[in-house]
Amino acid sequence: MSQPTGAFAEAAQQQRRGLLYAVAAYGIWGVAPAYFVWVGFAAPLEILMHRVLWSVPVLVLLITVTGQWTAARALSRREVALLFVTALCLSANWLTFIWAIQAQRIADASLGYFINPLINILLGWVFLQERLRPLQWFAVGIALLGVGIELGVRQTMPWLGLTLALTFGFYALLRKQVSVPAAIGLWVETMLMLPIALLFLLGLLAEGSTRETGQIMQLALGGVITVVPLVCFAAAALRLPLATLGFVQYLAPSCALMLAIVVFNESVPQVRWVTFGFIWTALVVVTVENIFNLRKQRRLLDKEAV
Repeated sequence: MSQPTGAFAEAAQQQRRGLLYAVAAYGIWGVAPAYFVWVGFAAPLEILMHRVLWSVPVLVLLITVTGQWTAARALSRREVALLFVTALCLSANWLTFIWAIQAQRIADASLGYFINPLINILLGWVFLQERLRPLQWFAVGIALLGVGIELGVRQTMPWLGLTLALTFGFYALLRKQVSVPAAIGLWVETMLMLPIALLFLLGLLAEGSTRETGQIMQLALGGVITVVPLVCFAAAALRLPLATLGFVQYLAPSCALMLAIVVFNESVPQVRWVTFGFIWTALVVVTVENIFNLRKQRRLLDKEAV
């Protein structure tokens, strides 16, 4: 009779691991704008192509060290096709984000990632039949109200934020359908983008556009900054419901918003602080609800095991 408790303990452990992966991913993404300001000497498209190029050797090293090449060879055509679509979503998201940073619109980009958890919840509900408990719906309503107030006050369509939210929302949804190790999935995605990146960079060389060694090293660092959080994110996506993953995601835009204000002196509309307050309230609600629900499930399973 101890099997249910053991199964619950394993599921709880996987969720804890998933939460740690998610915090690592979104924490790194939260401070990533500083890196893209640092490499601002290059155009957004060039930075994107370098991200793809230098991610490949980092991933090859990671896969070799962890002995995952067998899993890479076992990928099906369906999985590769899905990873091709996720690669497109990822490329669009990266390019939009880099452009936003260089255009000094870090705060606007953070709004996109505030909206993204709502997109994740909606996609999980529509495509994965994920259901939310009453307090979770209440938290969603609080977050939605905060975003809605900002959109209503400013009366402009936040195309930049919506692009970031939708591209990464669909990336999360599709990536969840490919049950392969995180590093393998990202390796396939970058390999699919690599020919375009090489053609673009070779074209720059043909035009006589060269970079100093120091600048190339700065751009190469983008491979590490790209791989580490995405591997953590993919690992989290396999272990957590999209709803839970969505709320943890508030960490990244919160860090980015603070970075925009404190470090880069961006002006932030007052209504953005209202949105910020609503979203963090929603995060507290859903976190407390998840803790109580986890304890409730544990007590029920302990009773069944007796």
